[in-house]
Amino acid sequence: MIVWINGAFGAGKTSAARELIELIPNSTLFDPEVIGGALPYLLPPKRLSEVNDHQDLPIWRRLVVDTAAALLAEVGGVLVVPMTLLRQEYRDEIFGGLASRRIPVRHVLLAPDETILRERISGRDVPPEPADGDVRVRQWSFDRIEAYRAALADWLGADAHRIDTSALTPCETAERVAEAVRTGAAPVCDIVQTPEPTAETVAAGVLLFDERDRVLLVDPTYKAGWEFPGGVVEPGEAPARAGVREVAEETGIRLAGTPRLLVADWEPPVPPGYGGMRFLFDGGRIDSGQAHRVLLPGPELRDCRFVTEQEAAALLPAVRYERLRWALRARERGAALYLEAGVPVEG
Repeated sequence: MIVWINGAFGAGKTSAARELIELIPNSTLFDPEVIGGALPYLLPPKRLSEVNDHQDLPIWRRLVVDTAAALLAEVGGVLVVPMTLLRQEYRDEIFGGLASRRIPVRHVLLAPDETILRERISGRDVPPEPADGDVRVRQWSFDRIEAYRAALADWLGADAHRIDTSALTPCETAERVAEAVRTGAAPVCDIVQTPEPTAETVAAGVLLFDERDRVLLVDPTYKAGWEFPGGVVEPGEAPARAGVREVAEETGIRLAGTPRLLVADWEPPVPPGYGGMRFLFDGGRIDSGQAHRVLLPGPELRDCRFVTEQEAAALLPAVRYERLRWALRARERGAALYLEAGVPVEG
């Protein structure tokens, strides 16, 4: 299990985490800052210069998941992770990656009053004659209060178990966190557990259209990026039936009959992915207003929208967009297409 301690920069997460491992038996502290510190030794300076925050690097988010899983496999017990996560898509990607490894996460938010938070940042220990780096860290913390405030008002306040630490010492904070974990007041995060593939997979997606022939895209909570409704075909399951089942599970929309095949696309393996066959089916038209009422809110979807083909190009990864593009052509022509890596193969 992981106890993820979230909060603004300067909220006292690390201090509380150090106290917490003394209260939770067989617990270990894992600070993802060590991953950020290692990135200059792993990535070219040019790549590092392209972002202002190492959390914006996909490698950081993947290494956090992989390292946490490896640590738990090595030492067992409970992992205490003090780390600020203000972007919901990063939280979903990391927690979803942990869930795919069957690692439950209890999400706790340390939320002192903003006035107290600013006082704590101002009073952070710095040398009598602080270096530029010390000044930058303090300013960095101040600059991100606005992002923290926005996340708190949007998703963060509803997602995590909130503890007001305005008048609490690190020890008292740790006691509150330990109690919340013990009593279940900080529940295991409700996020889909989709195991990562260990070999080639077969997946089925279903295209749903509104009255203006725009196609429905969804933004799942358990992985990064926009997708078509659908998912992995289970052993012994027909792809079309898998697509219908996944649409119902993911969106609540229940399709009648068997959807018509539009494209069958062989996706080559690109590490760390394994590739496999990808099918897209035509689920027909649905009422857009009704669809939005069914789709959100829900544990599996962060967002959804009907988009034009041009709008989809800006949201989907290139290979997924090519699959959509050819599926739309197949729908127009009334004949299915066979693709390899998103490119039609002529017979």
